[in-house]
Amino acid sequence: MPGFEARRLRGLVQSDIRRMSRESDRAGAINLGQGICDLPTPPAVAEAAKAAIDADRSVYSYPEGDLALREAIAAKLGRDNGIQARPDTEIVVTAGATGAYTTAVNALLDPGDGILLMEPYYGYHLNAAVVAGLEPHCLTLEPPGFAVTEDALRAALRPHTRAVVVCTPANPSGKMFGRAELEAVARVAHERDLLVITDEIYEYIRFDGRPHISPATVDGLWPRTVSIMGLSKTFSITGWRMGYAVAPAPLARAIALVNDLYYVCAPTPLQHGVTAGFGLPTTYFAGLATDYQRKRERLCEALAAAGTRPIVPQGAYYVLADVSDWGFPTAWEAAGVLVEHGKVASVPGSAFYQGPTGDQLLRFCFAKDDAVLDAACERIRRFQPSPALM
Repeated sequence: MPGFEARRLRGLVQSDIRRMSRESDRAGAINLGQGICDLPTPPAVAEAAKAAIDADRSVYSYPEGDLALREAIAAKLGRDNGIQARPDTEIVVTAGATGAYTTAVNALLDPGDGILLMEPYYGYHLNAAVVAGLEPHCLTLEPPGFAVTEDALRAALRPHTRAVVVCTPANPSGKMFGRAELEAVARVAHERDLLVITDEIYEYIRFDGRPHISPATVDGLWPRTVSIMGLSKTFSITGWRMGYAVAPAPLARAIALVNDLYYVCAPTPLQHGVTAGFGLPTTYFAGLATDYQRKRERLCEALAAAGTRPIVPQGAYYVLADVSDWGFPTAWEAAGVLVEHGKVASVPGSAFYQGPTGDQLLRFCFAKDDAVLDAACERIRRFQPSPALM
């Protein structure tokens, strides 16, 4: 066969998250690996999408999205994020938050530019940057606190670094950036003229009363920030692929151009569905944090009972657990034995690090129906880890 694969794809393989979902299906396990979020969609969201389909509201929207949806997003941004964005020029609806990230890095950065990620990172941030021709480099944040300092940020930059990614609440660590850390990011970004790309898709899933702070609102970062948010987690519609990017008009215009070229528009009937979701009472959004905190506590207790050291997340719906006491040489081997013999799927921590830090970590997702999560927790408690099972 002729070698037609692009050089920039060499070394890239499908996400370990997807691989573990396949392993889970093969082994008949409960999948706590991929963040599928198989919880019920709010009826108002589902019914509005069905009504749009029944009414044949199925043609293309504008590349930047249906105006009514952008107006609803603008109202939400002002209410919950402290961001005043114009719905006509500063919001772009995308095919998921990953679509927003992909269009942003292709619209605003050039091949060869450096982009700084903080590890543990979300693998799509790394690989989408590689496919765009960028050069990712990493600042390793040490567990369990994953603290960010100004000195460490400066030391991680390279002469050609043009952007930094801030994921808060973070996947996979659950870290939430505090104001002092974001002020440090702002000082470095202003000093080095960096673009700041955020991933805030888990903004409503936060624990112990912690506030979510959108980086664009800190120390004059708005003119150089693309805020990426999404609806997959908020409304339990991961398969709908609905997200959005918020940025000053010149940046948003470039993102909308690339969004048109790559995706044309986000699925139109589903845009009408999520528009209805923004009309849900504020108690719905507050309830997400309460419900997920209960799930977090159940999973962390089970992981501790199984001999791991869970790193209790501040937000998002994942737990990184240190499984070094299980005695496996690598995270992949630990995950493999757990899915095969414990019948619970996780994701090896090495999927989120370029270096060795993740090799004794596993990531577990708790965005599950209570009965399913309880069954998974019971399997984790009963699991008897042994390298002899490899």
